[in-house]
Amino acid sequence: MAVTGDDKSEIAFFDLETTVPTRTGQGHAILEFGAILVCPKKLVELRSYPTLVRPADLSHITSLSVRCNGITKDAVVSAPTFADIADMVYELLHGRIWAGHNILRFDCARIREAYAEINKPVPEPKGTIDSLALLTQKFGRRAGDMKMASLATYFGLGQQTHRSLDDVRMNLEVLKYCATVLFLESSLPDIFTENSWVSPNATTRSRSNGKSSREKNESTPSSSINVEYLSTSSPPHNTVEENHPILSLMSPNTGEVNLPLTEPNPAGAEPFNMSILAIEIEKQRLSEDNMEGERTDSTSPEYSTALVGNGQPNGCNNDFVELDDISISSISVSLVPFYRGTQKIQILHRNLPLQVQCTCLKIRFGISTKFVDHAGRPRLNFVVDASPSLCEVLDTADSLAQKLSSDSGSSSEWRPVVTRKRGFFNSPTIRLHLPTIADGEHTRCSTEIYQKDNSATQRLVFSRFDANELDSLITPGNIVDVSFSLDVYDYQQNAGIRLVAKKLTVHST
Repeated sequence: MAVTGDDKSEIAFFDLETTVPTRTGQGHAILEFGAILVCPKKLVELRSYPTLVRPADLSHITSLSVRCNGITKDAVVSAPTFADIADMVYELLHGRIWAGHNILRFDCARIREAYAEINKPVPEPKGTIDSLALLTQKFGRRAGDMKMASLATYFGLGQQTHRSLDDVRMNLEVLKYCATVLFLESSLPDIFTENSWVSPNATTRSRSNGKSSREKNESTPSSSINVEYLSTSSPPHNTVEENHPILSLMSPNTGEVNLPLTEPNPAGAEPFNMSILAIEIEKQRLSEDNMEGERTDSTSPEYSTALVGNGQPNGCNNDFVELDDISISSISVSLVPFYRGTQKIQILHRNLPLQVQCTCLKIRFGISTKFVDHAGRPRLNFVVDASPSLCEVLDTADSLAQKLSSDSGSSSEWRPVVTRKRGFFNSPTIRLHLPTIADGEHTRCSTEIYQKDNSATQRLVFSRFDANELDSLITPGNIVDVSFSLDVYDYQQNAGIRLVAKKLTVHST
């Protein structure tokens, strides 16, 4: 397929299949690239380009990798390398709107890595549409875990093949179906509700326990974008027309239909500007993350300190287990109810939720504000050195949770809770997260934070949160006592254990 001309108005839907890393520090090698160029007005496929890719090291194609996508060493041994197809991929992607499922967290990063390896300019998008983030708010409660396979099952589009070209075509179809449902629900909210979509496909299957569940989505779409769909005389490749909900909405003469996705574009604005919806999606995700957070009752209008009697932190929780009291053989994992019918993995110690209390941890790296949410609020964390006994506990929990995650059907990339960097393997570290919660227009840290000196322990109360104040407190070299929970997450194809600091005592230097 040749791509010519200067017209970059098409949307480039693309997908990668890669190897699965089997050891720390190993990257993802691209095994297949597939893309289609889609007319943004009619949402039809105009061109396609699929190709297998031969990685530099065929040994990275392990049995685990083959189980994920079916691509074997023999299949790619005669395929071009990424350097061979780099110019074609550049022409396809550069200057166009990029679209795909979970591309912001995965595919875009792999593309940049691949071009960096061959020392060529990286293609840049005019805009991006990540359907995972876009649809999570509206369909995450009724279509299960929001993976492409779950969405395809929900709409009766068949099985996902985990091959690049098939997946991008399925992605386009999913967007059409979702847009149709949103259109009907927003146009006639008294008639068309989620409960009205009763069909064998409307019952989704939970990834974690295999049980069917219908989950209620209480929000309704409130904005719109104009999209045209080509008449049925020219269907895109590999589409499912039977019982297609969008076909019944099209004008028999023009094939035009309005689909509610975002606010109408002002003059001169880029099409498919999803920033407003992205903010709302992130707000919902943060509120769900904070459900598990321990919320303090402090409402002090300004930063203050409170002396705690007897040098003991106020509100000390006996549910935290001292590190030396943890028995490795007593650590287990189980699936427990979580949110609106879903389940999550819980780490247990003697059949109770494991929460660890550690003393005298040395801070390796101070407060990080590298990552922020769409509202500009910082996601705070810091790094401490991990002792051998702490590593043993966390590695055990990590191994058990990863196995249960895999056995439950998750295909997300598992990230080890203990970091052992190359060259510093004998100096492992862990990352402790300080959860924040929205309090009106302000954000505050929900971790109980104390400062300890020889005479007493002071509790520090933050109502108007300032990362700079924490940065001056949690500095490299300082010693901290930490009580933290082990929260297993599986979000946007990434999974692992997040260590959430519930109580933190900083020793004065």
